[in-house]
Amino acid sequence: MEDSKKLKKATYHLWTFTISKLISSFGAQTYSFALSFYILQLTGSATSFAANLICNILPRTLAAPVAGYIADKYSRKMITITAQIATTMAIAGLLVVTLTSGLSLIAIYTTSCILSLTSMFSGVTFTSSITGLVDKERIQKAMSLNQMSISFASIASPAVGGLLYGAVSMPVFLIMYIAASSLAVFLESTMNFNLFAHRKEEVEGEPKETMWQSMKAGITYLKLQPLLMIIIWISLLINFLFGAFEVGYSFILIEKMEMASQRFGFTQGAFAIGMLLLSIYFSIRKEVKYPLLVSKRAIIGMGIVMGAVAGPLLMRLSDNAIFVYYLMTMFSLGALMIIVNTPIMVMMQKQIDDDYKGRVFSILETMAMALMPLGMVLYGFLYDVFPAQWILLISASLFVGVTLILARPSVVRKAHPELDRVKPFQGEVTS
Repeated sequence: MEDSKKLKKATYHLWTFTISKLISSFGAQTYSFALSFYILQLTGSATSFAANLICNILPRTLAAPVAGYIADKYSRKMITITAQIATTMAIAGLLVVTLTSGLSLIAIYTTSCILSLTSMFSGVTFTSSITGLVDKERIQKAMSLNQMSISFASIASPAVGGLLYGAVSMPVFLIMYIAASSLAVFLESTMNFNLFAHRKEEVEGEPKETMWQSMKAGITYLKLQPLLMIIIWISLLINFLFGAFEVGYSFILIEKMEMASQRFGFTQGAFAIGMLLLSIYFSIRKEVKYPLLVSKRAIIGMGIVMGAVAGPLLMRLSDNAIFVYYLMTMFSLGALMIIVNTPIMVMMQKQIDDDYKGRVFSILETMAMALMPLGMVLYGFLYDVFPAQWILLISASLFVGVTLILARPSVVRKAHPELDRVKPFQGEVTS
């Protein structure tokens, strides 16, 4: 294919996968919102609600290594389309159960497990395919548009889910989700996942790797990439420590501050708006020159913001001041999260071989999520025993400390040797 035609097709891919991701993310989050309401309304039990959360997280974590192997072994286009079709069929199955015997917890839990698996396969495969879908110069734009879709869905889905939940019946809601998912399947079927890909072709007669050998080869490849190993260790530890925020934020605002539910919802929206605005910024600016350095600074910023959540517990503020304080805090956290993720993901897209992307990204996701459940359980216990402000401040200090140690200057300069040529008075420029 001529270069001009390839670039034109890449532009089509940029917008097609953005729309497809928006549809699938919006549908999934609206569905999750509506079903959460339904479960609580049906049972009034926090345990039943938590069981559905486990059904969303556990299958995804367990299946990640297999998803990576399959993404590297087989056609990524077929995997993405098959996963989206499976999503559509799962919702259709839930619709049939609803119409014939009524919606039940077992049906909801089963569907949640299936959707968790399909989103894992689709997510890993799509992430692994970015460099095959768009040209090298627009990888950052592609990653930013992808994040914009997720952020916009996070902002709009609670409002739409609440509106639809009160306005239409569950079968009508499920039919709308099926229609949206079917549209995503159609859009994905028009894309060429190998437009810019550089995957090794299978040689006839060459012995085929078993799944275990392939997964082992992915781990071996990762061990030979010290920078990727550092990123994985940072992800593992800061996600564990971030449990202090994920458990503590709602606990502090609802239990300690007695903030109204409407205001609490606005603070959550500020987080998504921060993500959205920074995603737009990264989609139009030139590529970050020193991604590890930028991400390191943003992670430190996240640690400081995490500690700042304890601020109103240490000083007297009016209700309005507390509301504004947490709006700004959550907006900052959402923005910093994008500054952390986008440059690093662009760097990884460029450095990891196409044949290993699925396995590496799946290992990264598994490691990032591995300690999250443990962190939530541990911090849930700690918040019941110790003052919330000290848990947050100590965890935030550890969060920053881990980052400073693992991403110390010598490591950053190994990732970006050109920093040694930057004059001291110029500082470590980021663009």
